[in-house]
Amino acid sequence: MAGSNLLNPYHPTGKPSKPLTGASTFCFKRSYSVALILFLCAISYLFGAWQQGGWDIGTRLSTTTPTTTAATRIICNTTQNSSPSKNLDFSSHHAANSDEVAVKTYPLCDAKYSEYTPCEDPGRSSNFKRSRMIFRERHCPKTEELLKCRIPAPYGYKNPFPWPQSRDLAWFDNVPHKELTVEKAVQNWIRYEGNKFRFPGGGTMFPNGADAYIDDIGKLINLRDGSIRTALDTGCGVASWGAYLMSRNITTMSFAPRDNHEAQVQFALERGVPAMIGVIASKRLPYPSRAFDMAHCSRCLIPWHKYDGVFLIEVDRVLRPGGYWILSGPPIRWRKYWKGWERTREDLNEEQINIEKVAKSLCWKKFVEKDDIAIWQKPLNHFDCKTNPNNNPNPSFCPAQDPDKAWYTDLETCLTRLPEVSDGEEVAGGAVAKWPKRLNAIPPRISKGAGQGVTVEDFEQDSELWKRRLSYYKTVNNQLGQGKRYRNILDMNAKLGGFAAALVDDPVWVMNVVPVEANVNTLGVIYERGLIGIYQDWCEAMSTYPRTYDFIHADSVFSLYENKCEMEDILLEMDRILRPEGGIIIRDDVDMVVKIKRITDGLKWDSQIVDHEDGPLVREKLFFAVKVYETVHTTADDTS
Repeated sequence: MAGSNLLNPYHPTGKPSKPLTGASTFCFKRSYSVALILFLCAISYLFGAWQQGGWDIGTRLSTTTPTTTAATRIICNTTQNSSPSKNLDFSSHHAANSDEVAVKTYPLCDAKYSEYTPCEDPGRSSNFKRSRMIFRERHCPKTEELLKCRIPAPYGYKNPFPWPQSRDLAWFDNVPHKELTVEKAVQNWIRYEGNKFRFPGGGTMFPNGADAYIDDIGKLINLRDGSIRTALDTGCGVASWGAYLMSRNITTMSFAPRDNHEAQVQFALERGVPAMIGVIASKRLPYPSRAFDMAHCSRCLIPWHKYDGVFLIEVDRVLRPGGYWILSGPPIRWRKYWKGWERTREDLNEEQINIEKVAKSLCWKKFVEKDDIAIWQKPLNHFDCKTNPNNNPNPSFCPAQDPDKAWYTDLETCLTRLPEVSDGEEVAGGAVAKWPKRLNAIPPRISKGAGQGVTVEDFEQDSELWKRRLSYYKTVNNQLGQGKRYRNILDMNAKLGGFAAALVDDPVWVMNVVPVEANVNTLGVIYERGLIGIYQDWCEAMSTYPRTYDFIHADSVFSLYENKCEMEDILLEMDRILRPEGGIIIRDDVDMVVKIKRITDGLKWDSQIVDHEDGPLVREKLFFAVKVYETVHTTADDTS
């Protein structure tokens, strides 16, 4: 199937090798008396309630309480055993009444939509202002414009190469664009070789390769001791910088607009490297404050010195205290390159002087400039930032605001104030541990009481909870434990990042999403653990290409969005961003799961409802699914 060069596809409806005895899906097969059945159900309920004692972080972080609808009929199955150590019964245990409406089907969209990005659609973007790149920002379709069809993969689509091969290779059929192989041929971004692309690791400012370029940076700041874990790459190209930082245990969030560099972010994702479609224009980047240890621009063509320095002010917001900003390309070393850049010496010199002025106004210090690389460092705190007479009073500190609010939030030309400190040596907001201790150390936002009610005990219990849940997942979908099947993973409601943390030893990366509707904004905590993520409203499309993720995890997402937008639109978006034969796990109230099952049958997902890891008496159920393989010119029946 799928022209796969990997393992056999995982099918959640595959039956266990040994038959299970006991009840069928919705009716009892035994002739016990009614009294005995009621007695056994009561005893099972009491035992299940005793097992469920204790606090669950999911309750605290959820915004809605699932309700029971009359449309769902539930029968207690007293003979089902859901222990992960036993053979698992894949039969459904909950279903809707048979007199409900027929399943709605969703056809494949036209082939022209195979690379459709709803909120960065070039046709829609052309209607917005070109100044400051505003037309490259998110501009989503109205509700009545949403597609009600499934985005097809291009003809010949294959499962991507497994990591780490995928860092260097991608199938041509998956991203059929040769433009960059011509446009960036001299810079060694990408080469076309037969039926695949090769990524030599080159870049505009590192023609000798990203590895050698990163080594040059490593001679100036320490990239090996775990103090730098999260990085931001602005204007990333095909994300070679982020790809090669992974061997140094540094995870990079790379972004670039959907522009004339056709498919650059799509190539990055096909390589198995974290990336998003994005641009610094008029809105804050979708990250919390104090998120990244390091930010980078290699000829990213962002006018840092213009608009009162607003773009560099935004980098300051997302940089962690003591973090580094790295700049290579214009105007750095302009005396050597000015002719090649086709700009005057006066123009480049003025640009560098103005960048230096903006950086100084932010209380940054020039750390080093050597050859093609310049590095600035953000202060540990603002103890004497604006009171020092040598510092520029502009920009002034922002008035009272939420520095972590970053969903359609306007950029401001004021400096985001760091948390208060008692002296000039203290790290504002608290110091984070070095990686890998950072992952499980108590995040400073929690230890200092800034976690919006999340306590140290909550955090520790959540970490253990997700280790147990992932272990259970792997008994149902054994390919979660096989290192080469999945690479790009999305957690649609990440909470404290426990799911991603439990996967840290696997060769995967996880995009942790904190929905903007969540009661508790935990994305800052996730970054303090050394993980990455974004804000997202799931009533809108994600800023990414079709077929981005190998695996999607959704915990209580549909209860969270109940009555906010249509369930089918969220599921269609999941279908758009999931790769053919990609896996899905959804956790939610049984009534929600039954509705999800009905819609996804119309999406042709191969799916099954499974009992909660704590047994069949828990209302929350698990939904395991696989997206079928279909391309522009094939159907699901053609792939068997």
